[in-house]
Amino acid sequence: MMQIGELAERTALSHRTIRHYDEIGLLVPTGRTEGGFRLYTRTDEERLLLIRRMKPLGYTLEEMADLLRVVDALSAHPEDPAMRARLHEIRAEAVERRERLAQQLAAAYEFVARLGVL
Repeated sequence: MMQIGELAERTALSHRTIRHYDEIGLLVPTGRTEGGFRLYTRTDEERLLLIRRMKPLGYTLEEMADLLRVVDALSAHPEDPAMRARLHEIRAEAVERRERLAQQLAAAYEFVARLGVL
Protein backbone atom coordinates (compact mmCIF):
# COMPACT_ATOMS: atom_id res chain seq x y z
CA MET A 1 0.00 0.00 0.00
CA MET A 2 1.16 3.52 -0.72
CA GLN A 3 -0.05 6.96 0.19
CA ILE A 4 -0.99 9.63 -2.31
CA GLY A 5 2.49 11.20 -2.35
CA GLU A 6 4.17 8.01 -3.49
CA LEU A 7 1.42 7.36 -6.04
CA ALA A 8 1.80 10.90 -7.38
CA GLU A 9 5.53 10.45 -7.72
CA ARG A 10 5.24 7.05 -9.40
CA THR A 11 2.66 8.27 -11.93
CA ALA A 12 3.92 11.84 -12.48
CA LEU A 13 0.48 13.21 -11.60
CA SER A 14 -0.26 15.80 -8.96
CA HIS A 15 -1.90 15.16 -5.60
CA ARG A 16 -4.66 17.49 -6.73
CA THR A 17 -5.35 15.47 -9.87
CA ILE A 18 -5.45 12.21 -7.94
CA ARG A 19 -7.81 13.70 -5.35
CA HIS A 20 -10.03 15.00 -8.15
CA TYR A 21 -10.19 11.54 -9.73
CA ASP A 22 -11.20 10.19 -6.31
CA GLU A 23 -13.91 12.84 -5.92
CA ILE A 24 -15.47 11.99 -9.29
CA GLY A 25 -15.09 8.23 -8.84
CA LEU A 26 -12.45 7.42 -11.47
CA LEU A 27 -9.89 6.25 -8.92
CA VAL A 28 -11.19 5.32 -5.50
CA PRO A 29 -8.42 4.47 -3.03
CA THR A 30 -8.34 0.86 -1.95
CA GLY A 31 -8.16 1.88 1.69
CA ARG A 32 -7.55 4.58 4.24
CA THR A 33 -5.36 4.88 7.28
CA GLU A 34 -6.87 5.37 10.71
CA GLY A 35 -6.11 9.05 10.22
CA GLY A 36 -8.09 9.11 6.95
CA PHE A 37 -5.17 9.25 4.52
CA ARG A 38 -5.81 7.57 1.18
CA LEU A 39 -4.03 4.26 0.54
CA TYR A 40 -3.41 2.85 -2.91
CA THR A 41 -2.27 -0.50 -4.28
CA ARG A 42 -0.34 -1.44 -7.43
CA THR A 43 -3.72 -2.14 -9.05
CA ASP A 44 -4.77 1.44 -8.26
CA GLU A 45 -1.49 2.64 -9.76
CA GLU A 46 -2.16 0.67 -12.96
CA ARG A 47 -5.66 2.15 -13.15
CA LEU A 48 -4.26 5.65 -12.73
CA LEU A 49 -1.67 5.03 -15.44
CA LEU A 50 -4.46 3.88 -17.76
CA ILE A 51 -6.31 7.14 -17.05
CA ARG A 52 -3.12 9.13 -17.65
CA ARG A 53 -2.61 7.41 -21.01
CA MET A 54 -6.09 8.44 -22.14
CA LYS A 55 -5.48 12.13 -21.54
CA PRO A 56 -3.24 12.85 -24.58
CA LEU A 57 -5.84 11.21 -26.80
CA GLY A 58 -8.45 13.73 -25.70
CA TYR A 59 -10.75 11.47 -23.70
CA THR A 60 -13.31 13.26 -21.57
CA LEU A 61 -13.81 12.26 -17.96
CA GLU A 62 -17.07 10.60 -18.98
CA GLU A 63 -15.32 8.57 -21.68
CA MET A 64 -12.65 7.58 -19.19
CA ALA A 65 -15.33 6.45 -16.75
CA ASP A 66 -17.00 4.41 -19.51
CA LEU A 67 -13.75 2.61 -20.32
CA LEU A 68 -13.06 1.95 -16.64
CA ARG A 69 -16.57 0.47 -16.22
CA VAL A 70 -15.80 -1.89 -19.09
CA VAL A 71 -12.42 -2.82 -17.58
CA ASP A 72 -14.06 -3.46 -14.20
CA ALA A 73 -16.83 -5.55 -15.78
CA LEU A 74 -14.33 -7.63 -17.72
CA SER A 75 -12.25 -8.11 -14.59
CA ALA A 76 -15.30 -9.63 -12.90
CA HIS A 77 -16.58 -11.50 -15.98
CA PRO A 78 -13.79 -11.90 -18.57
CA GLU A 79 -15.97 -13.61 -21.17
CA ASP A 80 -18.89 -11.14 -21.11
CA PRO A 81 -19.65 -10.74 -24.84
CA ALA A 82 -21.26 -7.30 -24.50
CA MET A 83 -18.27 -5.93 -22.60
CA ARG A 84 -15.83 -7.58 -25.02
CA ALA A 85 -17.68 -5.89 -27.90
CA ARG A 86 -17.62 -2.53 -26.10
CA LEU A 87 -13.89 -2.89 -25.43
CA HIS A 88 -13.36 -3.61 -29.13
CA GLU A 89 -15.25 -0.39 -30.00
CA ILE A 90 -13.22 1.64 -27.52
CA ARG A 91 -9.98 0.22 -28.89
CA ALA A 92 -10.97 1.04 -32.47
CA GLU A 93 -11.71 4.62 -31.44
CA ALA A 94 -8.38 4.81 -29.58
CA VAL A 95 -6.59 3.77 -32.76
CA GLU A 96 -8.37 6.54 -34.67
CA ARG A 97 -7.46 9.08 -31.99
CA ARG A 98 -3.84 7.94 -32.07
CA GLU A 99 -3.76 8.41 -35.85
CA ARG A 100 -5.16 11.94 -35.55
CA LEU A 101 -2.57 12.72 -32.90
CA ALA A 102 0.20 11.34 -35.13
CA GLN A 103 -1.00 13.61 -37.95
CA GLN A 104 -0.96 16.61 -35.63
CA LEU A 105 2.55 15.73 -34.48
CA ALA A 106 3.73 15.43 -38.09
CA ALA A 107 2.25 18.85 -38.82
CA ALA A 108 4.04 20.27 -35.77
CA TYR A 109 7.37 18.85 -36.94
CA GLU A 110 6.79 20.34 -40.39
CA PHE A 111 5.95 23.72 -38.87
CA VAL A 112 9.11 23.76 -36.76
CA ALA A 113 11.20 22.73 -39.76
CA ARG A 114 9.74 25.55 -41.85
CA LEU A 115 10.57 28.07 -39.16
CA GLY A 116 14.19 26.93 -39.41
CA VAL A 117 14.41 27.97 -43.07
CA LEU A 118 12.84 31.41 -42.76
